[in-house]
Amino acid sequence: MEAKKDIAKIISEKSPSFSKGQKRIAEAIMNDYDKAAYMTAAKLGELCHVSESTVVRFANELGYDGYPEMQHAIQELVRTKLTPNQRIAITEMRIGNSDLLDAVLNADRERIKFTLDHTDREAFNQAVDTLLAAKNIYIFGARSSSTLAYFLNFNLELIFDNVKLIRSSSSSEVFEQILPIDKGDVLFAISFPRYSKKILNAVNYAKGEGAEVIALTDSPLSPLCEHANCVLTAQSDMASFVDSLVAPMSILNAILVALTQRRRQAIAARFDKLERLWDEYDVYEKH
Repeated sequence: MEAKKDIAKIISEKSPSFSKGQKRIAEAIMNDYDKAAYMTAAKLGELCHVSESTVVRFANELGYDGYPEMQHAIQELVRTKLTPNQRIAITEMRIGNSDLLDAVLNADRERIKFTLDHTDREAFNQAVDTLLAAKNIYIFGARSSSTLAYFLNFNLELIFDNVKLIRSSSSSEVFEQILPIDKGDVLFAISFPRYSKKILNAVNYAKGEGAEVIALTDSPLSPLCEHANCVLTAQSDMASFVDSLVAPMSILNAILVALTQRRRQAIAARFDKLERLWDEYDVYEKH
């Protein structure tokens, strides 16, 4: 579907057929997408000296069902292109004078709801099945996504013996760590805008070696999706200069719960042994 494409590509392809008014809208989107992404149709029309209905028709011309869908596409463009300072400015514009804590937590709640409504249940179950069947599980997340990778690795190591966290200090070291990956292995790759080239290179390599690839990312348009066998998406809209990781973390929580249910007896025996070791070596404070 055309509406699934990057909006910049759609505008480029269709620009020869635009009217004068449509060209002004296209120029505003491409030149001031950081502002256009959070304008109403009426405000965007005012900026471009066209009517609100012209803006809505322009969205339809691009292949979107309406202005809200086109606006979401512009916001996707924003999230992949903006510098940290630009993102801070956009966040300040969106929050304005409202209570900051209330605005951020409510936005996170909406991200989780959006993610729940749009999660592909079949892909989720496929990810769980793939992890259960894996010879070895490689987990890779760079930059802010490394937080999610560490969380997943910590918990998977409690229930599996075949888990390996890839550390991303340099590109050469990444390939040294995933060199043994092979058919029957799984790479769980995590990346959100701005996408890490290290992750993309690792995904390409793993796929070429015959490994299964599970991608946790923000959108079906993410470059991780091209070589992934299974794609899980979670909304990670801007929170100042960083992305909110609340919704992706919820997806990982759900995966861990599903794995625990599927291997309940084996995991229960494993945790019994761990509890004895923790007690014997005084790992935790006793009340």
